[in-house]
Amino acid sequence: MDIDEGEITEKRDGFLIKVVSVLEDGQAFLGRTTNGNSVRLSLGGPVDLARGDVVLAGDDWWERMPADAWADESLVGIVRRILDDGIVIEVGTVMRLLRGAPSLPVVLGNTVEFNEIDGITRIISDTPLRFRNEGVDDENLKEYLVERNESSPLTFESFGGYREVRNRAVELIETQLNKRENLLKIGARPIKGVLFTGPPGTGKTHLARIIASESKAAFFLVSGPSIVSKWLGDSEDTLRRIFAAAESEPRAIIFFDEIDSIAEKRTDDSHEASKRLVAQLLTLLDGFDQRSSNVVVIAATNRIDNVDEALLRPGRFDWEIEFELPTVEDRLEILQVDAERKRTIGKLPLQDIAEMTEGWSGARLASLWTEAALIAAGDDRSSISDEDLAQAFERVNRRPTREVKEGNEKA
Repeated sequence: MDIDEGEITEKRDGFLIKVVSVLEDGQAFLGRTTNGNSVRLSLGGPVDLARGDVVLAGDDWWERMPADAWADESLVGIVRRILDDGIVIEVGTVMRLLRGAPSLPVVLGNTVEFNEIDGITRIISDTPLRFRNEGVDDENLKEYLVERNESSPLTFESFGGYREVRNRAVELIETQLNKRENLLKIGARPIKGVLFTGPPGTGKTHLARIIASESKAAFFLVSGPSIVSKWLGDSEDTLRRIFAAAESEPRAIIFFDEIDSIAEKRTDDSHEASKRLVAQLLTLLDGFDQRSSNVVVIAATNRIDNVDEALLRPGRFDWEIEFELPTVEDRLEILQVDAERKRTIGKLPLQDIAEMTEGWSGARLASLWTEAALIAAGDDRSSISDEDLAQAFERVNRRPTREVKEGNEKA
């Protein structure tokens, strides 16, 4: 019995079929039911049906149904390989082969919505997305972009000691950012990267923030542990997106803290993921055009011997600025700068403390003020006195110190 298309009865018991393939010049089709079975249905004459159409059919009748009648459970995956006869899509921890030509133009790394019958129905993202807290979409890039405090910007006056280091930082801003056009007219190549080396707590990260603030550059802060992902390809994707975002800014600084954890020296025993990450960073440093890009890459490490040697060659990190432990003059200036930002009373023994703190880092000196403030607050006072600072020195000086072996420092 042949039923004309569109003929409707008040009630019909049938089953939904989604067309997979049209046969015999439209006189039959192969379809799939909601329970996953395959069926072949003869139509009794040529009918205009296509792959993906939904019909309701009984023993001797059928009628076309709206597309939303089929409760299709689409999947979301990442395009990993484009073949001549299909596409390999990563879904969670498995690979799915979607046969046939793609219904939408896709490239490797696209996150797509798909099902076995309709194929790829939507491109959700140009880059891989996965179900977890970290990722590389535009929203999560914000965690790497440090907001500038316009009401209280960082300045070189807040960085005590290290005169030579500060002079190099000023030169970096003046020549590489503010007067870049002069370099280009001369025919010189602006530097791409600056490497800060030295023990922990000597102010490497603080100075990088000051450089970004003073130059009014967008500041991307990338710590080694935060960018390393267990998911294949994610760390490299994140690096690419950060560089692209930086190059879209009028001027930008990308600061890699603990660069040794991102670009560890490659050996035969290195993990493959570590080798890929180093290779990606080298490619990005070589790839962006310094003549048209106002991006400077700064990196800091406590373990310079652990950084891959390829990263240190000229054309990548051109400058290396060493932060040694502060001298007595540096320590006095660091204490004076911190004192100006505190509420104090009377004359403080800053010169005496500077002389007694041989081998202390800037961070350890800063902890003096924390302890002194705790002592004063605990005594119901709102300013720090010389006695508070003296007691604070005794507290900090009694703390156990651990010898840091070269090549094994901790940030």
